[in-house]
Amino acid sequence: MAKMIKSLRKQADKAERASLSTLDRDLAEGLQAMARAYRAQADVIKSKKKKTKKAS
Repeated sequence: MAKMIKSLRKQADKAERASLSTLDRDLAEGLQAMARAYRAQADVIKSKKKKTKKAS
């Protein structure tokens, strides 16, 4: 689980850096949205992980 969270956050960082280096505004916005989506997925996985630890 931790590897997946770390991987998603790493992908988000890559997408964010790519959005800053592109000149195409639409592409930059798309990459920013992708970065937000990756971070949101990582947050959901992390919160589910915490819930299962509390239930145990």
